[in-house]
Amino acid sequence: MTVDELTKARVTASPPLPGRATGVGSVMHRDLPEGVLLWGLIAGLAWAPAYLGGNGDIAWGIDAIVFPGLAVAYEASLIVRGRPHPVGLRLIALPAAFFFAVVTWTTLQNATWLPKALQHPIWSMAADVLGRDVAGSISVDRDLTALALTGLITAGAVFWLALQLCRDSARANRLLGGVAVIGVCYAVYGLAAFVLTPGYTLWYENTVAKGFLTSTFYNKNSYGAYAGMALCTLVGLTLRHYRRQAADAGVPFKYKLASVLETTGSGGAFHLAGVFLILVTLLMTASRGAILSTAFGLFVIGALGTRSHARGREQRLTVFIGALLLAATFIGFGDEFLDRVSDSGVMDTARLAVAKMTIDSTLNSPLFGYGLGTFSDVFPLFRDRSVSLLNHWAMAHNSYLEALQGLGLIFGTLLIAAVMMLAVKSLKGATTRHAHLTPSRVAAGVCLLIGLHSLVDFSLQIQAVALTFAAILGAGVAQSESSRTPTED
Repeated sequence: MTVDELTKARVTASPPLPGRATGVGSVMHRDLPEGVLLWGLIAGLAWAPAYLGGNGDIAWGIDAIVFPGLAVAYEASLIVRGRPHPVGLRLIALPAAFFFAVVTWTTLQNATWLPKALQHPIWSMAADVLGRDVAGSISVDRDLTALALTGLITAGAVFWLALQLCRDSARANRLLGGVAVIGVCYAVYGLAAFVLTPGYTLWYENTVAKGFLTSTFYNKNSYGAYAGMALCTLVGLTLRHYRRQAADAGVPFKYKLASVLETTGSGGAFHLAGVFLILVTLLMTASRGAILSTAFGLFVIGALGTRSHARGREQRLTVFIGALLLAATFIGFGDEFLDRVSDSGVMDTARLAVAKMTIDSTLNSPLFGYGLGTFSDVFPLFRDRSVSLLNHWAMAHNSYLEALQGLGLIFGTLLIAAVMMLAVKSLKGATTRHAHLTPSRVAAGVCLLIGLHSLVDFSLQIQAVALTFAAILGAGVAQSESSRTPTED
């Protein structure tokens, strides 16, 4: 060995000097704020369903402080450290522009300084009845519109935070893992509450949910949508686990089944147990819309997992075995769902009638709308005898029609288009990327689930559902671009 070689060997073997950061330590220190904020986001998502699925003034207020607060803290940390956004605004420029336009328009809907010609006539009628001036606005109920705007901004903060934090694939999978674990916890609670306190949601009597599982949600359909998202997330992570452990085993295809079984015994069983628990609770809601929408979401995740590439056969085997297990669980616990479909059909005729009346009201004010979130005030003005007078309709059971009614056709379409463009971006990433596919696959499946369910229910108007959806979508969009593509701003 020469003198130069000996010197090089000593330098290489020498431990780092005290106080000098190694490469790994430097990266960990640099990314510490992101790690802390990610756990803060996961903790917030864990809290979101705790109180009636987030469907209460207290929950709305806490969420409006926590999630935008985390987003502000993240932005401040970037400024202090002089670092760019991992995902620049330019990559989501059009949906972001649509979102900001909707937020601006909703704010204007609550403004009382607009010309009277733009204000809804109901305010002039109120002034005539009261015999005094009344501050008017486009919105027919400024309190409801302010609440809806708060929820919209809160969901936007969750999406933005997840988008930035989850550009790192490890953090993206950690967020999905957090959503899955949270879903399992609420499934376990739901089963316990179903047995121990039937007819109650938390400490509130809930007669409409008697005989159905609702966990901490007041409405079984809302919990069904939430459980469906958690199920899709956990199924995506389970396929990833089996793909990494079993499909990479390097044995001939005919021995893959043994490899799958071995993987089940070395961690896969925990994934399957979680899938089983959430699926059982979903079936026990007997929610037709949630169960069918979840089935479509799972189909997308499975189909994306078997797209043709070098390991297509191994992944198809894993998906096939998983589908058999899901089918077996459905056969064992789906009686209540099948009975509901047999008795009432797939579509509720009353909801179709409400949808027609919502369309009629929208066409009565197509440009300005009535104010985001004001359906409960507007619907009685257009209600007819095609629906029973005994039923109270606080929601249209169609989030698309409510958005169009509240915002007007132009801005309602912009809001819907913004979400759809982000969903398409996730789907594109799931079909074009060759690594770190799980977040985009899960996001694509969850987008289809929520997209279909929003046609027949108001899942996105429940905070826990909306915020969890925003987090998953943010992770999916963040991972939709190749790691070799520069995305910083």
